[in-house]
Amino acid sequence: MSSKKPVVIYGVNGYTGRLVAEYCREYNIPFIAAGRDGKRIKEVIDKIPGIETADYEIAEVEHTVPALTKLLKGSKVLCNMVGPFAKYGPEAVEAALAAGVHYTDTNGEQNWMIECDEKWGQKFGDKNLCLAPGIAQMYTTGEIAAQIALETPGLHTLDMLVLWKGFPTYASVQTIFAILTSDFYYLEGNKYVKWQQGAKADAIVPGQHETALVLPWGGTAHPVWFKNDPRVHNCKVMGGVFARAVMDNVVAMNAKIDADIRPLPPKEQQKALSEMAASVQAGMPPRENPLVNISIDSVMASGPLGFKHVVIRGNQNYKQTGLLQAHFAHHLLQAPPKRYGFASGCQALGHRELLGVLQSFGLVSAPVIT
Repeated sequence: MSSKKPVVIYGVNGYTGRLVAEYCREYNIPFIAAGRDGKRIKEVIDKIPGIETADYEIAEVEHTVPALTKLLKGSKVLCNMVGPFAKYGPEAVEAALAAGVHYTDTNGEQNWMIECDEKWGQKFGDKNLCLAPGIAQMYTTGEIAAQIALETPGLHTLDMLVLWKGFPTYASVQTIFAILTSDFYYLEGNKYVKWQQGAKADAIVPGQHETALVLPWGGTAHPVWFKNDPRVHNCKVMGGVFARAVMDNVVAMNAKIDADIRPLPPKEQQKALSEMAASVQAGMPPRENPLVNISIDSVMASGPLGFKHVVIRGNQNYKQTGLLQAHFAHHLLQAPPKRYGFASGCQALGHRELLGVLQSFGLVSAPVIT
């Protein structure tokens, strides 16, 4: 079955999964829409605009390594949407490795990124496969800005800001809460350094007079991606949403989690965090509006004798993610990646390529460089 379709979208019934399917349709990529509930998948797929012109099939599959491996055999790329990824990702990665397919997901979990790098990166590289977790607007667009800054030799310190405006999906909120009891790291001297508990800052936002309240936001993926980049010594990232009232609530929730949930056993922690996340976002947010759902990625890169500031403005964060996932598959169906094994989207495909794709669909501005 899967030999007829080169791409598997696993978890297609979520908000992001349906956007990946939508962009696969635009790229004319045949795909398998997979998940644990075939009936639910069909209900979701039927609502995707223009789906009647897509070449796809539906597959119901158990979330086990053997079942997923059987599904993936004969395909070339797995786009995994099933998170939180530290909880559900290992089975999908193991299956991709066993089936010999490239892997990508949309995670924003630093602990999962580190696990992928350390546990499976070399194994994928040995098989000439790409392991690219975290290809999503949340951090890939910021990485594009960072890579543009690093085109100037001699800049080795990245100070990064990622800001969004919009409504998080149920899955995103579950992921955010799932990592709140984990340790977060930034990069200093090419080594992971733990963020101080409760860290926060007021950040200057490019193009506005008000500052924004920002947090380490789980540490982000960037320190993991740049840890083994010989150009980068230090990388520190903070982020959040534009609305200060929302960020004030996030700070208050973090304090409650530190006081009431961190002391609990791991299983009780996850249960309490999942319930708290569901109380924040239990349903499906509306389809994005480019006038409302915006983002800013700002990177200040410095070195002993140089400085560069790169800002990318974007809209419709989840659509950016859907497009990036579909383009990753599109590229790998036609050409090898720039790097096998563990890699970011930019390291696998090239930052200028990804920037051009996002611009061609009207989802990001031309970078402003000073």
